[in-house]
Amino acid sequence: MAATMTSSANPAPAKKARVPRTVWDLVFTLVIPILILSPNILGSGVSVANLFGGGTGGNIRAYLLAAFVPVVYVLWDILVNRNVSPVALLGGATALLSGALAFWYVDGFWYAIKDSARPFLTAIFAFVSAATAYPLFRIFLDAASIAESPAHRAATQVAMKAAPVARALVQATLIFGVIDVIGGVVNSVVNYRIVVGKFGSDDFNAQVAQANAVMRIPGLAISLIGAAIAFWLVQRAVTARYGQGASLLEPEKLTLKLQEAGEL
Repeated sequence: MAATMTSSANPAPAKKARVPRTVWDLVFTLVIPILILSPNILGSGVSVANLFGGGTGGNIRAYLLAAFVPVVYVLWDILVNRNVSPVALLGGATALLSGALAFWYVDGFWYAIKDSARPFLTAIFAFVSAATAYPLFRIFLDAASIAESPAHRAATQVAMKAAPVARALVQATLIFGVIDVIGGVVNSVVNYRIVVGKFGSDDFNAQVAQANAVMRIPGLAISLIGAAIAFWLVQRAVTARYGQGASLLEPEKLTLKLQEAGEL
């Protein structure tokens, strides 16, 4: 009885809710870089550029710091969490490229192109991979199925090897690449129109921050549209092959459908 009362009086502390990954992504890839580039952080009259000595030198140092925060964040995720999936490695490679390009001191047209290096690089990788046995969109779906049970993962692998589904994966990869090119072009146009200051100036850093903020939601929307169209193509092929109810999003049902078809 005493033990019961003690237990009631001192309940086990509730587990703290973890901050969603999406929030951390926004903090380290958008919020912190924008604050670093701001000539007047939250109206405080303080800027990172001035802390670095001000003038052209201070602005360049602030620009480089803002560029490297997302790079370090992505690499930290890969190394600390041991996330070595092909998707994570592709993200790490594009992050390193962005970090290297930060030392390409350009403005105007070439800055607009430089800022779109990631989607353009991903598009090139997609187009090249479409000619191989593992097109990029298949790699994405493989990564998404890692947490499934061995039996369900095996079913997903068998389904993706089926000829009509394999063709759809190639088509999906090409669509994904085209959408990335479109996203890169849109990002370049927006940056070209907004970032008109001379590299190393207060205006340049402020305009880079503005362009990043303006493009975050449209850029994400373009990527999601590309992924949605690509997945629809693959899912349509899965349904045509295995019948209604077969879905890559429902591995249990997909496993049953493959067993009925004698492929498992």
